[in-house]
Amino acid sequence: MRLQVRGGRLRRAGGLAVALLFVPILAVVTLGASGGQSSLSAARDATAGFHDLGAANAAGYSVRVADLAGITCIASADGGMGVHYLNPALAPELFDPSVVPTINAETPELLVYRPGSNGKLNLVALEYLTIKSSWDASHAAPPSLFGHRFDSTPAGNRYGLPAFYSLHAWIWAHNPTDIFAPYNPKVTCP
Repeated sequence: MRLQVRGGRLRRAGGLAVALLFVPILAVVTLGASGGQSSLSAARDATAGFHDLGAANAAGYSVRVADLAGITCIASADGGMGVHYLNPALAPELFDPSVVPTINAETPELLVYRPGSNGKLNLVALEYLTIKSSWDASHAAPPSLFGHRFDSTPAGNRYGLPAFYSLHAWIWAHNPTDIFAPYNPKVTCP
């Protein structure tokens, strides 16, 4: 798959917008009896500065992603996710399938923002994403983080991606469904 950035959005070379439903990099995190609380705290500490979108952009989260229809605020009947910003350097397997993907709680591939009534974007969640075939080729089991297994999305999805694994962590906004649910019923898109 060949992707490129055009007009602030990640796109397939063929011109179709690609919205990444998202993931992590660096070291595989193994959780013990703590249930993942120390890793959640580390993720909060590592991403606290990204409430300021300018700081997130400066740190590499500069690609506002869109689905194949060009939609940048992702929602469904189950609620919303919001607007995702990708750090391409943290997801090399999106551009090179031979890369061995890894997971790091402190470096999510995507940051998720909820649009506010004043137009300001507010950080609400982190998203960890990896391409399924790349992960499966070098790991014995699907990825997990914070004691929770990643969701699997098949190919033919609204994002134009091959099958992928993803995990949302709603660490900056309460999600009444579950902290790791993909959608949050309290998030709406304009």
